[in-house]
Amino acid sequence: MSGMAEKNNSEQYFQDAELSSGHPAPGPLHRQLKNRHIAMISIGGVIGTGLFLGTANSLANGGPLGLLLGYVVMGSIVFSVMISLGEMISFLPIPGGHIKLAERFVDPAFSFAMGWNYWYNWAIVAPTELSAAAVLIDYWHPNVNNALWVAICIFVVLTINMLGAGAYGEAEFIFASIKVITITGLIILGIILDLGGGPNGDRIGFRYWKNPGPFVQYDGISGVTGRFLGWWSVMTQAAFAFIGTEIVAIAAGEAKNPRRNLPKAIRRVYIRILLFYIGGTFVIGLLVPSNSTALQQGTGTAAASPFVIAMQNAGIKVLPSIINACLLTSAWSAASSDLYTSSRALYGLAASHNAPALFLRTSKSGLPYLSVLFCSLFTLLAFMAVVSGPGKVFNWFSSMTSIAGLMSWFGITITYLRFYQGLKTQGIDRRTLPFYTRFQPYAAWYGCCATFFVCLFSGWSVFIKGHWNTATFVTNYIPFIIFPILYIIGRFYYRTSPVKPADMDFKSDIDQILADEVDELPPKTKIEAFWRWLLSH
Repeated sequence: MSGMAEKNNSEQYFQDAELSSGHPAPGPLHRQLKNRHIAMISIGGVIGTGLFLGTANSLANGGPLGLLLGYVVMGSIVFSVMISLGEMISFLPIPGGHIKLAERFVDPAFSFAMGWNYWYNWAIVAPTELSAAAVLIDYWHPNVNNALWVAICIFVVLTINMLGAGAYGEAEFIFASIKVITITGLIILGIILDLGGGPNGDRIGFRYWKNPGPFVQYDGISGVTGRFLGWWSVMTQAAFAFIGTEIVAIAAGEAKNPRRNLPKAIRRVYIRILLFYIGGTFVIGLLVPSNSTALQQGTGTAAASPFVIAMQNAGIKVLPSIINACLLTSAWSAASSDLYTSSRALYGLAASHNAPALFLRTSKSGLPYLSVLFCSLFTLLAFMAVVSGPGKVFNWFSSMTSIAGLMSWFGITITYLRFYQGLKTQGIDRRTLPFYTRFQPYAAWYGCCATFFVCLFSGWSVFIKGHWNTATFVTNYIPFIIFPILYIIGRFYYRTSPVKPADMDFKSDIDQILADEVDELPPKTKIEAFWRWLLSH
């Protein structure tokens, strides 16, 4: 499809939305997200319960070294995915992000599969975070019905998103700042406690790496096999902790000066991986023994958080409640990001003709309010925590979203490999792009193969004799199976073939993107100047 044809089809689709509703169709999304918003969203926007709560189960199954290696490997996969995505989205920061890019560089059917998989992922992960918020509040009020906490959390998240992208950006800037300060403080405090600086004066060092040991023999399976399975069990949970790193692609359609700000945001992902995830899991492995009963307690409360356990073991009485409050804001923030992302993914699907045109409707301020309201309905799934218990619901949803998220990463790397081939075929020098690295296309191939194999073997534990669990099998493999089914449906619906490299469109939207670029005003205060300096590095 030529660039002009694509533009005309898009305009016609907006007109169809107007005719079907009987009212004028408002304009598209507005670029309201500033550099500092994008910066904090990329660094801390989706740091949430996966790191703060999910690491408890990973430490118990994999041991301190198994936990660390699991996050290192998953971090390397995320790195490969993000530099692939960064090269594309910095060049074409369009609404719909990688979903729309898949239509342009792979196939409309592939975009269809990626779009609905991505929407499903974020529609489901929102109740995951909300059920986790109920877990966190249970720490203080275990006798209060969880339905009250879930309802309050849903109200706050929906309110933030209905106020528009600007309000969401400001809220995320505050929430993400709290999370960044919290995790940084916990890592520093953890090092101090490990060196004997706590109230009890106990110098831990690498004690727990020696006894009970660096690895856990999974389910009592002896030898290298047991240790390998213990490490592999960490991978899916680690994926859940990293899911959402690609959110800057969806935010690209509402980012100011995207060609300047998005490359900076992509580079900050390195900080997030190395400092927060790798550093955080390393400290957790030092402070808490993998055989601690507190890691696997069935109460479904934040008392199972390795950070809270470490504080309690050190004899610090007040700090666990303070940490729990910070973790609660983290879950709230992550849920807000989830609703934002799912609504923009649905908007992107509608823009690609893969969802009803009514989801293209926006307010005068550029809010896709029908998409937000529709996606908010799925937050009601968090009330399952009232019936089945928040801890169990959190585990179910986290498995489902991990696999769907990994399939999204798989789709991103496939899209990049096609993008790379198109650039090469058309003689476009990658060094002229706003962002590029020398690791390509090898990084994309690594990310593509790694995500596929992690998905393929994600539910391996159910095949061990005596360990069959229907819920585990369904939550791990249904999302994996849905993706190719969606692609097949898309191929039958569109009856198209993959876009040839010579026919790929690298020109449409560029003029408008460049026209939207504006010079940033000089800082008015010293505080604003400091933030601008900090976020530009």
